[in-house]
Amino acid sequence: MGRTAAEKIVSAHAHHDVRAGDFAVVDADLAMIHDTTGPIAIKAFEEYGRERVWDPSKMLIVLDHATPSPNERISNLHSLLRRFASSQGIPIFDTGEGVCHQLAVERGFVLPGDLAVGADSHTCTYGALNAFSFGIGSTDMSGVMLTGKLWMRVPATMKVSFRGSMPVGTYAKDLMLHLIGRIGADGADYLALSFRGDIIGRMSVSERMTFSNMAIECGAKAGLMEADEKTLAYVSGAARRAPRPVWDDDDAEFASEITIDAASVPPQVSCPHSVDSVVPAAEVAGTEIAQVYIGTCTNGRLDDLRTAARILSGRKISPNCRLLVCPASRRVLVEALAEGVVAQLLEAGATLLPPGCGPCPGTHLGVPGDGENVLSTANRNFKGRMGNNKAAVYLASPATCAASALEGKIVDPREHLPGAR
Repeated sequence: MGRTAAEKIVSAHAHHDVRAGDFAVVDADLAMIHDTTGPIAIKAFEEYGRERVWDPSKMLIVLDHATPSPNERISNLHSLLRRFASSQGIPIFDTGEGVCHQLAVERGFVLPGDLAVGADSHTCTYGALNAFSFGIGSTDMSGVMLTGKLWMRVPATMKVSFRGSMPVGTYAKDLMLHLIGRIGADGADYLALSFRGDIIGRMSVSERMTFSNMAIECGAKAGLMEADEKTLAYVSGAARRAPRPVWDDDDAEFASEITIDAASVPPQVSCPHSVDSVVPAAEVAGTEIAQVYIGTCTNGRLDDLRTAARILSGRKISPNCRLLVCPASRRVLVEALAEGVVAQLLEAGATLLPPGCGPCPGTHLGVPGDGENVLSTANRNFKGRMGNNKAAVYLASPATCAASALEGKIVDPREHLPGAR
């Protein structure tokens, strides 16, 4: 019997053959902390009485969740992280550099075949590069900081196949929302998702990251994709070592399989207050929105900003709606500036925020008011997610968000996309 990609990567890092359901102690290629989870991990690490982390070159610290700092308490936490990074020799990305998951990928910290962990649930994003990556708690992270190892149960794998092509107005975000709505928020609990199909091969790495990023929203441990020529070309410029891509064997055993006809999926919207409360955008069209947010580790990349700019170019957003745009990284911002994308967004009435998580975690920027509806490209819409439990958050693609900002209400973006995607 063959093995899945998840079984292969875990086996390589456990240094012996393991199968789904086995427990293993594995070596980590990357351990990432940020300004929300990092201080707790550092405190727990220091309680061990050890002076040095196991390997500073395999660690990464990012300040992204509350940047620029909104208050004295967070400023002091940022100072703690900076001091720790400096004393340990750990790479650190400070205010304005971007979201941790975008930086880990675009700066070459994670590669095909890696096993990476982060003190953030959306560490599964790196599966788009064929890495087995997942989030862990801060105290668990302190153990990785000490030893470079952690124990885990090897997940079984769900095969998720897409057939056909996406129709005009449907994007990677729509397909992933559709999957989550179909199987539910716990439909893939502790499984690895294996994304496949010709449509995946036609997607950019950016679009693939949207898929893997949201694997956790249906309970999955990881969301893996095969490393093809696009993947290897993407990582080649920043790679710090040789990639070790693997993929599922033809005779690998899967826990379950699901096939989705992409051509039949219209633009989707996830309704408050659960990510799996998904309906076609047309069903909630007309819902008034006070704020639109385009950004996050799900949809803040250059592809996403381009999509929004194409819809907004030469037009103005509704006077009854705020549009906040937050690039996923400084590099994305610079490229968007060079292409004129930022100018198009600003001329339409958008407010540009510094690269980072922005309003998504609800720590300071863009907190909605009581009773306000928000349409966001983020990955979560739980009650209080953006900082106010009396507001309501809807999730959609950058295209749906941009089109809706024009009217101040949720719309089917195809109304504003007369041409092909």
